[in-house]
Amino acid sequence: MFVTKALARLTMCAGLMALPGAIPTKIYAQQTVTVGSAEIGGTVVSAAGPEAGVWVIAETTDLPTKFARIVVTDDSGRYLVPDLPTANYSVWVRGYGLVDSAKLSAKPGQVLNHTAVPAPSEAAAAQYYPAIYWYAMMKIPPAGEFGGKSNIPEKLTQNDWLKQMKNIGCIGCHQIGQESTRTIPAAFGKFDSGEDAWVRRVQSGQSGEQMTNQLAGNFGGAPFKYLGDWTDRIAKGELPKAKPPRPQGVERNIVITSWEWSTPEKYLHDLISSDRRNPTVNAHGPLYGSPEYSTDNMPILDPKTNTVSFFKMPVADPEMPESLGPGHAGSVKPLEPSAYWGEEKLWDTRANNHNSMFDNKGRLWLSATVRGMDNPAFCKQGSDHPSAKVFPLEKSARQVAMLDPRTMKYSFIDTCFATHHPQFGYDANDTLWLSGTGPVAGWVNTRMFDETGDAAKSQGWSPFVLDTNGNGKRDDYVEPNAPLDPAKDKRIVPGSGPYAVMPSPVDGSIWYTVGVFGGPPAFLRFDPATGLSEVFNVPAPAFGIRGGDIDKNGVVWASLSSGHLGSFDRHKCKGPLNGPNATGNHCPEGWTIYQYPGPGFEGIGENSAESSYYTWVDQHNTFGLGENIPMSTANLGDGFVALKDGKMITIRIPYPLSFYAKGLDGRIDDPNAGWKGRGLWSTNGDRTPWLKEGGKGSRPRAVHIQFRPDPLAN
Repeated sequence: MFVTKALARLTMCAGLMALPGAIPTKIYAQQTVTVGSAEIGGTVVSAAGPEAGVWVIAETTDLPTKFARIVVTDDSGRYLVPDLPTANYSVWVRGYGLVDSAKLSAKPGQVLNHTAVPAPSEAAAAQYYPAIYWYAMMKIPPAGEFGGKSNIPEKLTQNDWLKQMKNIGCIGCHQIGQESTRTIPAAFGKFDSGEDAWVRRVQSGQSGEQMTNQLAGNFGGAPFKYLGDWTDRIAKGELPKAKPPRPQGVERNIVITSWEWSTPEKYLHDLISSDRRNPTVNAHGPLYGSPEYSTDNMPILDPKTNTVSFFKMPVADPEMPESLGPGHAGSVKPLEPSAYWGEEKLWDTRANNHNSMFDNKGRLWLSATVRGMDNPAFCKQGSDHPSAKVFPLEKSARQVAMLDPRTMKYSFIDTCFATHHPQFGYDANDTLWLSGTGPVAGWVNTRMFDETGDAAKSQGWSPFVLDTNGNGKRDDYVEPNAPLDPAKDKRIVPGSGPYAVMPSPVDGSIWYTVGVFGGPPAFLRFDPATGLSEVFNVPAPAFGIRGGDIDKNGVVWASLSSGHLGSFDRHKCKGPLNGPNATGNHCPEGWTIYQYPGPGFEGIGENSAESSYYTWVDQHNTFGLGENIPMSTANLGDGFVALKDGKMITIRIPYPLSFYAKGLDGRIDDPNAGWKGRGLWSTNGDRTPWLKEGGKGSRPRAVHIQFRPDPLAN
């Protein structure tokens, strides 16, 4: 087994090195740690002295689901694991430059000192590096090989290549660079080259068709050479050139708690804990998972009792086909057998719940499928629905549902537009805005739905129209492929459509990231009051965009494929925001970019290989770093990064290795409880959870990340 065998060897080595005869005779003065009845604490030392900035992991299987809590040592090598449920724990040390120490048994209330084990070699140390350090070893085709000068399709640019190999393609679904992906499974058999091995590898499972269509189809098979070269070099012993720094400063104040949930063969896309606008909603309450294509069974974690339950999401039409196949990002059957699951079909969803959001009443609103793709008559040409009269819609692959946790009643809201991410606005109607809506902005007036139960009456949609004639109002418009007309406005289709959706708390406008999978990457602003839109393209040298969010000042933030966190402030624009020149490239001055931490690919200038999937803004200081702090998923960094005062703070989940999230959420359980009443929530979002440490049989983990004032705070 990929990671299991490697870590087993290292653990054996750690155990041998920790034997009394192997401990250096030099003794270091141990700093005292006060340990309460619900805590485990002590010191971590090695032959070099106190080990600062290393993780101490306490894990138990005594509770209803596997539970772990992780802390970081201070400058003197001291640690304190707080607020542990009564149980027997295995406790060990993990850190850069080390291999895992021997696992010691302990109960809350004990002082437990550890002897850290230095890695016996650079290769052993590198097994604990985040995936980005290995993935940055990938060679990128030089600019001279694009434009028809090699076997790379002529239409593709180097930026297209990087987007595919980063957060718009491969790393949009799973982490690459951890041990399971930087090696080739023996179950696939023998191959003449690493290139051939990758051709076979990407055909595995129910995403095999999608992966093959991208790499062999759109990219002409050219990436297989580079992927194969990468794994071949690693198999021969090549190691990362860069080494990660240990947690520094406030990074040592982080407390991570994790619970196993879901099932070993089912992945999760996301979770939700509270209302984006009011993070005290659902205080101390359960966490709800979004399993996307994997299953209709929504996992529910109660962190108070450490228990997991499931709710099977229904559909309005139980005879509808599975939400797999054409029009979806998963196939009905595996294209080729998996190295882990063979020909077993893992995904079987109809509900296809991508994301969920709480409203201020504590109800869960889901982007979920309720019926087949063909829209009802009120959506189509000839309908008297106000939105259909303007822009009829024929199909939608996913709609909206609502779950009331108090009664577990599940309601269907059949939308004409497709859905992806939901977010509530700040208006009196509690309007739910959706992304994934293609050529239109789409919304549900939830107040009206509560009053009438009428899904058709409660929804609306609008095309995206630029005010290119500059008169400040929406007029007749020309179609996307038509030239500008001085007397008319211009309808646009923003590339692949809205991806992230961000209602503004400032002026009621709705922002989106657009052009994620096709077309110019940009922020798009829709004004519900005028029906007009504005679009602002990502400026060079940055490129590519994916998930984004908005802060309390109306500044929007997003994960960029170029390895940057990007922000856009509309107030900085110097030129007109309408008229014939306001078509996307008219406000580069509104943009600011910040490079993510971590090593970059060689030969393409200063860069980070980080491939962030989503960015979220902590508007309400749910974590403790302050209000309006943008935070991104570090999908190759095993966690997250936060931007504070222009500097990046790394939040790594070091165990199990290969943590990969598609989003995060903040909740305030008790505003008067200090750091213990606040925290971030997330979950493993990798489509292949068995590729992380623990291998087949391990489950996705929900994580709670808290920020205490110092590494020993209790």
